[in-house]
Amino acid sequence: MATYQIISIIIALAALFAYVNDRWIKWPPTIGIMVLALFSSMFIVILGSIFPSFSERAHEIVANIDFGQVLLKIMLSFLLFAGAIHIDADKLKREFWPVMILATIGVFISTFLVSVLSYYLFQLFNVQIPYVDCLLFGALLSPTDPIAVMAILKRAGIPKSLELKITGESLFNDGVGVVVFLTIFEVATGKGGGFSATDAVLLFLKEAGGGILFGAIMGYVAYFFIKSIANYRVEVLITLATVTLGYNIADHLHLSAPLAIIVTGIIIGSKVRGIALSQASWDYLGKFWDLIDEIFNAILFLLIGVQILQVKMYPTIVYVGFAMILVVLLSRWVSVYFPVMLMRFKIKFEKNAVAILVWGGLRGGLSVAMALSLPQNMHRDELVLITYIIVIFSIVVQGLTIGKVAAKLKAV
Repeated sequence: MATYQIISIIIALAALFAYVNDRWIKWPPTIGIMVLALFSSMFIVILGSIFPSFSERAHEIVANIDFGQVLLKIMLSFLLFAGAIHIDADKLKREFWPVMILATIGVFISTFLVSVLSYYLFQLFNVQIPYVDCLLFGALLSPTDPIAVMAILKRAGIPKSLELKITGESLFNDGVGVVVFLTIFEVATGKGGGFSATDAVLLFLKEAGGGILFGAIMGYVAYFFIKSIANYRVEVLITLATVTLGYNIADHLHLSAPLAIIVTGIIIGSKVRGIALSQASWDYLGKFWDLIDEIFNAILFLLIGVQILQVKMYPTIVYVGFAMILVVLLSRWVSVYFPVMLMRFKIKFEKNAVAILVWGGLRGGLSVAMALSLPQNMHRDELVLITYIIVIFSIVVQGLTIGKVAAKLKAV
């Protein structure tokens, strides 16, 4: 099937599921679309036992979608920029240390805990997976997904300061998590050719630090062009060019493209809002990126739902997956609790902040995409299945209840 036809089907399904959800279900759009896609995929599997050709055709269409490439190389840059451009840099500065510590130290703690606990959990179920593969597994599950987090927190009704902590952390630990994953992957596959611990640290610093620096340069260059004109159409084109070209250049230079785009978005949003742009121009620019965010989120969560057609099922691994939900939540709690307890001596945190940070730390398409990028010899099928179980639980259960949890805990 031609690429254009596949894109047409995806957009049509996203629109249909969005309509059904908005008309009758009334869940947050991302969750409603994903759940409808999941049920549709299950229906296709059941229908396939009666009409095999129909099921085979559906599998063929999904197989032609490289989810990892679509998300990491195309959609991620737009979604991160759309979220980052609305973040107020001045407010983010006030939450700088909580965001940075949770996005770095928190990711490292979680990666280590998930890798160790999953290694022994696999042993308990007589599943032999080497520790280095478990370390990669920990790296892909540790970052919270900013796409899922931002899409759902908009309706959660939690305090704005805490929402900023969760959103800022998810944006930056997304970039940090990808760098950690790629660094471990380089070591595990031997592509680095005899990597030492020092080499791994230097590679991490180069990709993360270089990405942040490159993003800052892009942000100020784009700001320079935007402030010199007064035409919202051209201003929108400049931001589009910055996102697409900047992401690809950063990727080509082996810098963290996600971190670069996040920094670019924050700088452009903070500099042009009320300074370089009139209120009318900012409205146009903001609404354009809001629309991009909504459309791409609808497509992304549809793709997460239909990807289940490509996931191979293993009964034992399904049991491991359900047990891993508790492992991931426990690791998230440890990686949040101890840094927050240490920071409380200098920084004020909202009441019950730890509980909300833990439950609001959602996993999403980014974890699935990184799992799908693993080669077969790294137990790809098993790790993809477990990742899928965790992501579905995270988005559906945590995503639907985070508002109620926050209200019950009365965070203030």
